[in-house]
Amino acid sequence: MSAASTDILFQPFRLKSLELANRIVMAPMTRMSAPEGIPGAANALYYRRRAEDGVGLILSEGTVIDRPASRNDGGIPLFHGEAALRGWAEVIEAVHAAGGRMGPQLWHTGATASPRGWSPGAPVESPSGLNAPGEPRGVAMSDEDIADTIAAFARAAADAQRLGFDVAELHGAHGYLIDQFFWSGTNLREDRYGGATLRERARFASEVVSAVRKAVGPDFPLILRISQWKQQELPARLATTPDAMADWLVPLVEAGVDVLHCSQRRFWVPEFPEIDGEEGLNFAGWAKKLTGAAVISVGSVGLSGDFLGAFGGKGSSVVGLDALVRRMERGEFDLIAVGRAILSDPLWVTKVRTGDHTALRDFSPAAMAELV
Repeated sequence: MSAASTDILFQPFRLKSLELANRIVMAPMTRMSAPEGIPGAANALYYRRRAEDGVGLILSEGTVIDRPASRNDGGIPLFHGEAALRGWAEVIEAVHAAGGRMGPQLWHTGATASPRGWSPGAPVESPSGLNAPGEPRGVAMSDEDIADTIAAFARAAADAQRLGFDVAELHGAHGYLIDQFFWSGTNLREDRYGGATLRERARFASEVVSAVRKAVGPDFPLILRISQWKQQELPARLATTPDAMADWLVPLVEAGVDVLHCSQRRFWVPEFPEIDGEEGLNFAGWAKKLTGAAVISVGSVGLSGDFLGAFGGKGSSVVGLDALVRRMERGEFDLIAVGRAILSDPLWVTKVRTGDHTALRDFSPAAMAELV
């Protein structure tokens, strides 16, 4: 592939106060490398390297809000408390010094368990005390818990704005707390935060978004990451038709979401092939069509295998970007998030931009254990 064929990736993008030099986003990737939850010099340098390489927008690893059991591993960074926020201030200062743009991904892990057996020291919480359908874990959130959680998301977003971040992203995907409210298998509530329809179960997320929007004002860009699949159940689908997807996503955009970050395991897979065929719109494409919002697509960009294999010790080899370029040229999505390819190769953007594709690196799961 010629360098010229990737020109679409290097067009500028503007939304509200956000101006990006290109369409490439560094995807949020959990690193569990913040001792006691405090980001330090190694974390700042990790993100700065990607800014120096020219990533358009960096989204941080998931960083958690101020709730007693908001994280499921002790190495996950906090986004509250004086020490952690001071660390994040140093991160964004380093990224801006390198000409980059960045936002934190604000997170609550819900009832999900630690991959390393860590305990938060407080009862884990979720809509109905379930981690997955029929899998009890922790406690069901009270009205007070819900109100406090909504307020904690809003405070975190306001802190991100105050520290100088360019955007903020809410993690509403992959079977974590916000997503556990969306999912009928884990939200069995009979109050206003539950219900038979996806629109009803999206009330919690809508209230989080509204509170965040009120906290940051109208011009600060807000991203919401969403997925159909869950780590607890990979084939899960919240919306099985475009109408159901509109019922889910339109209220979230109306509440104040500017960008929908649509997570797929493989970005090239069509969302509703029964409607528009095997080359049809992917998840992000349908989200854009149904809501009119800007969208980010993501999922195994530039690599042969999806990211779940990395947790099983599997590597992935480099593949071409033809499918990505083709879908971006037809306007299917606005931005593309790149995860493992950028994690293992801080110079990925430069190599793609200059056409040095032979120098692109295969992904080794060993990269998950260090901040390169």
